[in-house]
Amino acid sequence: MIFPLKELIEFEGNIYEITVAGTRRAFQLATINDPILEENDGKVVSTAARQIFTHVIDYQLEYHPDYN
Repeated sequence: MIFPLKELIEFEGNIYEITVAGTRRAFQLATINDPILEENDGKVVSTAARQIFTHVIDYQLEYHPDYN
């Protein structure tokens, strides 16, 4: 299943934050070779985006004193 762009277009939050969350989740899925990727034809980024926008997973920003 391809991730619908409508969700991304209608997103009203911080686009940088959601991009970083999606990138990190995609890396996690690829690293552990999650079986869900087989169901989605190996589409790592689409799977990560769908998980974030449908709240299958949650993310949060962490404060790092050296960078914030």
